[in-house]
Amino acid sequence: MRRRLPAAFLGAGLALLVVAGPTLACGGLIGPNGAVNLLRTTTLAAYHEGVEHYVTAFQFQGGGGAFGSITPLPGVPSKVEKGGDWTLQRLIRETNPPVPAALDAVRFEAAGAQVLMTVRIDALDITVLKGGSADVGQWAADHGFRLPPDAPEVLEFYAQRSPIFLAAVFDADAAKARDQAIGDGTPVHITIPTPNPWVPIRILALGKTGADHVDADVYLLTDHAPALLPNPTGANGMRLDNSQQASQSLLDDLRSDRGMEWVPSDGWLTKIAIDANAPQLSYDLAIDASGMGVPSWVQAGLALPNRAIDQLTWLRVVLGAVLAIGVLMLAVAIARAGAARSSASSLTPQG
Repeated sequence: MRRRLPAAFLGAGLALLVVAGPTLACGGLIGPNGAVNLLRTTTLAAYHEGVEHYVTAFQFQGGGGAFGSITPLPGVPSKVEKGGDWTLQRLIRETNPPVPAALDAVRFEAAGAQVLMTVRIDALDITVLKGGSADVGQWAADHGFRLPPDAPEVLEFYAQRSPIFLAAVFDADAAKARDQAIGDGTPVHITIPTPNPWVPIRILALGKTGADHVDADVYLLTDHAPALLPNPTGANGMRLDNSQQASQSLLDDLRSDRGMEWVPSDGWLTKIAIDANAPQLSYDLAIDASGMGVPSWVQAGLALPNRAIDQLTWLRVVLGAVLAIGVLMLAVAIARAGAARSSASSLTPQG
């Protein structure tokens, strides 16, 4: 693929991804002394045959020490591995042809998070955790990170819906030792069996104030045109930039990258741009990729699992009630027809 893509494209594509400061898409970035400024990020959330493929890249930007990220997940990953070399750049090219272009510590009280998986990818140490918000916060504190004051609220927002988190710790000193140059990325591919794909959005505003801005690009690759919640209107900080049948050349290119052989022969490509002030990001992106057109209010963070029935559940309840009423009315009609026939047969013909 590197031979097939012009060198000018690779450089321009990286220019769109590489910005001052470390970046990890759709995660709350934290450093040893508090939140690290998170600038524009790019993520692919693809869904095929009941599995979400979450691909993001962690860029090395220079400096020393360690910093990391906490990313909420909708379920337990079956695999976390190094991602392809140019998947994200190829998506950028498809929808946007390249053009030159310390906080107080938070105290947690918790029993402790359960470590489900640990993976070392280049200079990146990845840990999949299971636990409540306090558990995950305490784990981060125990590993040398001072979370921003809004961390308990944000982590609780996610823990109410899923207790699974992915913590990524990037060792810049180890990256230097591996001769990783500034701008070199460590792509990560997370495979998650789940009923519907989902992208955490609110976590991007972790540690940010009302004056801070959040920029991100989210690519969706699904079998059908997805239904989204919230609807990307632009007024809510989320803008729909692309929604069309994926080109055959894109799918072929993606499929030829490392670990991307699962990419289907046809699909729907959606690009959503996050262009928002931090307070606007009070939601996540819920996706219904089934074609039914009913994304979950719970996954979008607009309803709590224990306080509200999401829209899909309401639809099932209504359809079930309509079906039951229909069956009852049919039974009554059959009974009345039978009674009428019986009555007619007992009559004596009159002259």
